[in-house]
Amino acid sequence: MKSEAVPMSKGMQLASVLAGLAQSLRPQQWTKNGFIFLAPLFAHQLHHRQVLAETLAAFALFCTLSGAVYVLNDVIDLPRDAAHPEKRHRPIASGRVPPAVAVVFAFLLAAAAVGGSFLLSLSFGWTAVGYLANNLVYSFWIKHIAILDVMSVAAGFLLRAVAGGFAVRVPISYWLLLCMTMLALFLALCKRRQELTLLEGDAANHRASLREYTLQFLDHMITVVAASTLMAYSLYALSPDVREKLGTPYLGLTIPFVVYGMFRYLYLVHMKGEGGNPSRLLLEDRPTQLNLLLWGGTALLMIYWR
Repeated sequence: MKSEAVPMSKGMQLASVLAGLAQSLRPQQWTKNGFIFLAPLFAHQLHHRQVLAETLAAFALFCTLSGAVYVLNDVIDLPRDAAHPEKRHRPIASGRVPPAVAVVFAFLLAAAAVGGSFLLSLSFGWTAVGYLANNLVYSFWIKHIAILDVMSVAAGFLLRAVAGGFAVRVPISYWLLLCMTMLALFLALCKRRQELTLLEGDAANHRASLREYTLQFLDHMITVVAASTLMAYSLYALSPDVREKLGTPYLGLTIPFVVYGMFRYLYLVHMKGEGGNPSRLLLEDRPTQLNLLLWGGTALLMIYWR
């Protein structure tokens, strides 16, 4: 005797759509918006209540804006995601959330986030607009062009860091911007490598730019960018200007944690076949979590303890 599927009530359908929309915001990816805290942290301003409140507001606004971007990106990539071994289970790709509903939802979120950003500060608002524009151009065009695709992803991280400085009206070190740009390129290249490995012969059908990449080429770029990241951070931490500005000669003590973090990530990429989702690794990999806590704790101690 065959069992018949029980039709969902309207209430259950609505609950399913709402749950799907919440999942499409990808809250697990919001850890990337932590870049917003770096400018006030290294400007020795984060201990002020107003600065902390404004930084938290900026973080919340960028979480809302990035959530809208993720929803819209899932709509744009619907045909490709439906054929992807992992992404086909996403709410929009699986058909649980209608694309039209997702587009309206993303538009409302983006409008609210951009409006709130201009209320926080004019420069922060324009940075939010730039972040949104970068992601739209990426989704519709640049993601299909090799090298430019990873540079656009890196620009998203850089705009987050700049936004953190604009939100609380503090300058951000060019050395720190260079470090974050190199780190963002490193993460983006590792993601492309994981996609190429996971999708194998079907990689080009999922993302056109993957047709122009090989594992050897990506490994060469990852090596160059990883070395550049370590060098840039070391020069920043040991810079006489930074020592004078922060009032401490001991920021160099954080360098070993950065070295370990880079090596640990490379280990996960090459030995475990991971690295496609840095946010998930941050939430699941215990050594990475411990290392990040030690780096952050040491940096706070060196900068704020006199």
